[in-house]
Amino acid sequence: MFKKILIANRGEIACRVIRTARRMGIATVAVYSEADAGALHVELADEAVCIGPAPSRQSYLVMDNILDACRKTGAEAVHPGYGFLSENEEFARRLEEAGIVFIGPKHAAIAAMGDKIASKRLAAEAGVNTIPGWNDAIESPERAVEIARGIGYPVMIKASAGGGGKGLRVAHDDDEAREGFLSCRSEAANAFGDDRVFIEKFVVEPRHIEIQVLGDAYGNVVYLNERECSIQRRHQKVIEEAPSPFLDAATRRAMGEQAVALARAVGYQSAGTVEFVVGADKSFYFLEMNTRLQVEHPVTEFVTGLDLVEQMIRVAAGEKLAFTQDDVRLDGWAIECRINAEDPLRGFLPSTGRLVRFRPPAEVPGAVRVDTGVYEGGEIPMHYDSMIAKLIVHGRDRAEAIARMRDALNAFVIRGISSNIPFQAALLQHPRFCSGHFNTGFIAEEYGGGFDASSVPHDDPLLLAAVAMFAHWRRASRDASISGQMDGTAYAPPREWSVVIGGHEHRLAVEPGDDGSLTVREGGRRLLVESGWGFNDVLFTGRIDGAEVCMQIERRGLRYLITHYGLQVEAMVMSARAAAMLARMPAKPAPDLSGLVRSPMPGLLREIAVTEGQEVKSGEKVAVIEAMKMENVLRAERDGRVRRIHAQVGASLAVDDLIIEFD
Repeated sequence: MFKKILIANRGEIACRVIRTARRMGIATVAVYSEADAGALHVELADEAVCIGPAPSRQSYLVMDNILDACRKTGAEAVHPGYGFLSENEEFARRLEEAGIVFIGPKHAAIAAMGDKIASKRLAAEAGVNTIPGWNDAIESPERAVEIARGIGYPVMIKASAGGGGKGLRVAHDDDEAREGFLSCRSEAANAFGDDRVFIEKFVVEPRHIEIQVLGDAYGNVVYLNERECSIQRRHQKVIEEAPSPFLDAATRRAMGEQAVALARAVGYQSAGTVEFVVGADKSFYFLEMNTRLQVEHPVTEFVTGLDLVEQMIRVAAGEKLAFTQDDVRLDGWAIECRINAEDPLRGFLPSTGRLVRFRPPAEVPGAVRVDTGVYEGGEIPMHYDSMIAKLIVHGRDRAEAIARMRDALNAFVIRGISSNIPFQAALLQHPRFCSGHFNTGFIAEEYGGGFDASSVPHDDPLLLAAVAMFAHWRRASRDASISGQMDGTAYAPPREWSVVIGGHEHRLAVEPGDDGSLTVREGGRRLLVESGWGFNDVLFTGRIDGAEVCMQIERRGLRYLITHYGLQVEAMVMSARAAAMLARMPAKPAPDLSGLVRSPMPGLLREIAVTEGQEVKSGEKVAVIEAMKMENVLRAERDGRVRRIHAQVGASLAVDDLIIEFD
């Protein structure tokens, strides 16, 4: 077994590998960019080496620097995590040539499977079902349109070296094929240094289901069942679960056996994932093989009881697999939510900055797990991926896992940056998700107009009003207890209140208890609220009529912002007289900002697509901003003429920086 390994990665996956290595008694070396000098993985590792400036092209993607770090520290092996160099054949080969073990498959297997065009040919030769398409590199947008017409729309345009949703577009017509080809090629060149693009048929109502495989150097290969990854936004996975609510035992076995056949065909040694697109009739087709550890590997670990990082290390050290296919178990149900630094209320734009508060739910062995690489007070930089944590739960069945995930999301507190937690919580409440009847188009179909946290259905709005009333009563009671009040002017909180949420008024009567509880009445209904909530607590935990409740509440001026099960509302608590006066106040109209194009996120201004004086139509592309390794296209909100361009290409922009002004 190795004495020391280097982790050629950052963030939560670096921390994840360090935890397993430490349990195995293996010393660890972290590498970091200048932007990550204070990162958690640097703190956790036994040693750390700086490998360059913040941009990944100058640090985490520089092989020479990582090899130098291995030599300096005496690391015997390298775990690449996922992303960066994890599927780079040259990196694996150079490590092998330097006498350093690559904790992953051999470079020949990476080369065979890493090229999506070549991998499809190999899969077909191995007897794996493959999807119709054009598997040679396409040289121009005109040729892309011609091929797409031949295959038949819709088609999927994919970069050969792509991954993680980058370099991938779905086209439904010639215009989308042309623009998708150019975008894919540009993203792939920037992210992977390989701009080859191919096209394949897009399966309507598809599911994305993947099979985890594990092989050793002695020809033993097993499959560790499947993961359901169909809940995606812009081709990036949002929620993953194991097993799939769609597969039956026969389909699972058929997919698993094909995945093993492909792994055997390339002499696969390590953990890997064979991804399939599955139709409504349970027909399945090979998509690609990821020759690395997957982001969503913890759900497989929960249902099989295996530590996949440990298995990778043991295989790389020359050990045989200690179990056979018959030993692989499928125990209960696991779900993972990716917690990303993005604002779901602003079109999921990246959000960077300091984590003012970062309070994940408590970990419970065998039930709740949090994988993260950040900490409270740390920075979320703009240079890397937007994922800041993974929340994973396990239950006896799918219903228990969903309920456990809902509670865990309610208890996950992040402040200082925006996160997608409200959106994740809303998905866990959605009837289609709960039923298991969904496909990869689920989010686009249900949230095509964006996500509005204020319109998420809630089973009991009075519950929210009661919590807002409890918080306000605590403040009112404190005000009444202040000493030194003048005779005849002492404040006594009233017993009749109005709580306005989303335009609906709850008229409440309250009765405080000697134990700090509060009884709230509306009409004929009565709720007893018991909690130790304090003024500085973002998390409200307690009992309402004996049932445990967890939600987030913050005071913002005269209102309380409440978040529960994905719903996010503002509650205003006031006396009945104040409520009557408020109803007579005129609403102030919002200013018209449609003539201004502002930066919706921190990022690099990659392109200005218009010139001063140019006439622009609504929906036309005007600029491109790059943030967190993704290109974001900005479009005109209305017809107009460009009056002035306020920013230059290459500029680093902050949120709301003015880019273009229209007449």
